[in-house]
Amino acid sequence: MTLFAITGTPGTGKTSVSEELRSRGYSVIDMNVHIREHGLLGELDAPRDTHEVDLDDLNDSLQGYRDSDDLYLMDSHLSHFMDCSGIIVLRCRPEVLAARLEARGYGCAKVLENVQSEVLDVILCEAMDSDIPVYEIDCSEGDASASADSVEKILKGETSDYTPGKTDWSEEMDRWF
Repeated sequence: MTLFAITGTPGTGKTSVSEELRSRGYSVIDMNVHIREHGLLGELDAPRDTHEVDLDDLNDSLQGYRDSDDLYLMDSHLSHFMDCSGIIVLRCRPEVLAARLEARGYGCAKVLENVQSEVLDVILCEAMDSDIPVYEIDCSEGDASASADSVEKILKGETSDYTPGKTDWSEEMDRWF
């Protein structure tokens, strides 16, 4: 199985990095499209402005990719919950993340929820709870091309610069809580 997760808090750069990797010839699964095409979109959680997704059903729907000898990358803030070969967590400095989410038109509560999640390393901690190798890329600076270069290094086994724990936003705690 060569299925890698590209995950992170919304706004960290998953889609931009995935588009860059796709342009370089990588097979990237847009998990939002995959979820819709496989009828996995659940009920709307109106207060959080998001739909529920059964993670077991989603994981099962990816079996064909796991059975392939080809390399596939999953683009989603849920992909770290899937059975895969490795998890790449994209990170972003809180003030940069807030600006990106505001530019998308996210409301204040949703911006705050996502920035707090990033400050608390929620997705990184969730990923670390698995027995799957986890890598971390800070996407606060530079462009999608530079972050895609980092993903390619990880895929080639050059992982020493991307060990978890190098990104720390704890100094931002007082600002966002």
